[in-house]
Amino acid sequence: MNVAVIGLGLIGGSLTQALAAAGHRVVGFDADPATRATARTAAARARTDARWQIGGSVRAAIDGADLVVLSVPLPALPGVVAELRGFTGLVTDVTSVKVPVLELIGDLTYVGGHPMAGKETSGFRAAEPGLFDGCAWVLCLESGTSTADWLMLAELVTALGARVVPATAADHDRAVAAVSHVPHLLAAALTAAAADDPLATALAAGSFRDGTRVAATRPELIAAMCGGNAAAVGPALDRVLASLGELRAALADDDPVSTLRRLVAPASAARSAWPPVPGEEAELPARSDVLLRLGRVGGWITAVDRDGRKVTALRPKRTETDRNSS
Repeated sequence: MNVAVIGLGLIGGSLTQALAAAGHRVVGFDADPATRATARTAAARARTDARWQIGGSVRAAIDGADLVVLSVPLPALPGVVAELRGFTGLVTDVTSVKVPVLELIGDLTYVGGHPMAGKETSGFRAAEPGLFDGCAWVLCLESGTSTADWLMLAELVTALGARVVPATAADHDRAVAAVSHVPHLLAAALTAAAADDPLATALAAGSFRDGTRVAATRPELIAAMCGGNAAAVGPALDRVLASLGELRAALADDDPVSTLRRLVAPASAARSAWPPVPGEEAELPARSDVLLRLGRVGGWITAVDRDGRKVTALRPKRTETDRNSS
């Protein structure tokens, strides 16, 4: 397949390399000349069968492409989308917010995507072709989405080692607000709370490291994804603030130890059960309603049949607690 990747940061650079290593013809482009130069040097050093090139403009990169992948921050998307006018192939993206992109994309043939594979470092130098191994990669199914286009992308993504999670754009934005966007804000708040205490930062160890890792993400990226998903991030953050309020109030109880133990026990059990253990593999019909039901119960797709009529899927294994509560 001929693929154009617009934006060569961590995700775009990693995807360019992964697609090229898988034998696809890939042309990448980045608006930053220094990034293009770095990527061009890396392409020259790559395997000769990788067919990986760096274009000089968006229009040059998409010329002859079957698929265009948009891998630029949300604020930069309007300008890039404007340059895709007249493109008749399939467009996808890797943006961490989906509803705003869906509203922006216009009449382009589009399937929204988001690989859950980021890290605190960014830029092309942080890219690695194995970044997507085992990651959850959301592919959005809306009322007007072509199932054939969706399955083609699902086949491409699973071939890179990712597991495809079907979801609507709205469901995606609600879910990632809780597990990605709010954690970035919490990490920033935790870091700021300790930053002015030299003794605290000297004593900080594993819990501080793990709880604040993503605070090192570039501020403009945190702002773009959280601000771009404000409608979902606000309520998710409110739920966390309510929980923190309960914990704060517990510290004033006559027996704070007992109260805190009761309050944190459900979270401890939930975290111990994550990530979910996959159940038995199943073949499912490749229909939108079936795929969306799979995603809503936390399931994912590992392969697409060649005829495009079935997918191989896994659901989380039901625990004894799940069975008792149903």
